[in-house]
Amino acid sequence: MLSIENVTKVFNAGTVNERIALDNVSLHLPKGDVVTIVGGNGAGKSTLMNAISGVFLADSGRITLDDRDITFLPEYKRARYIGRLFQDPMKGTAPNMTIAENLALAYQSATKTRFRIGIRKDMLNLFRERLALLDLGLEDRLKTNMGLLSGGQRQAVTLLMATICTPSLLMLDEHTAALDPVTGEKVLKLTKEIIEKDKITTIVITHDIHSALELGNRTIMMDSGKIVLDLSGDEREGMTVERLMDMFRYRP
Repeated sequence: MLSIENVTKVFNAGTVNERIALDNVSLHLPKGDVVTIVGGNGAGKSTLMNAISGVFLADSGRITLDDRDITFLPEYKRARYIGRLFQDPMKGTAPNMTIAENLALAYQSATKTRFRIGIRKDMLNLFRERLALLDLGLEDRLKTNMGLLSGGQRQAVTLLMATICTPSLLMLDEHTAALDPVTGEKVLKLTKEIIEKDKITTIVITHDIHSALELGNRTIMMDSGKIVLDLSGDEREGMTVERLMDMFRYRP
């Protein structure tokens, strides 16, 4: 469960370049909710994710995750509970380390296991088992450096790293946008399967309005650092792309 209460973030405060990136934002996500967030450039979508993940501290407000106050928790400590994927497949992994080494780092971080040289056999077996589910043949390439993988392969492994131990929250920031349509569809399918199987509370940023209404059970629209629309249930079920765009275009 994620609870965001009256979170505000202002960049360059007190200068001519002052910008209110988050304006008193409140949001409550029950466990298992899958929420898509849409909005134009500068609407506050990625800023909201950064505030939740701890890239910076909010100027005011409170953030709790599974009843744990993480408002002032450093980013590296929040990473134990939060999985995150970015639009750029090169982010979130170490390109000069092997697939197995990247997975081991993610696993040890999530389980708070003491870091050690070498990877235990039971961990390697777990990695092979999980990689096999991706159906990309990567279970036989554990010693391959991440930097040698294609964008789609790398994003799929990154997804596995983020969910190898079920996180309290998964955040996906346009994570298929940089992939070709076929690969993007495959990664999105894997994402849906993992989210549904483990009932992971998830936030998805997307510019694709059609996908925003199909994925998950709730859609939020942001503008100027505020949540201006919050759709779920029957209202979202009967929503069309055209009507949603009109609601945003002609809202008060």
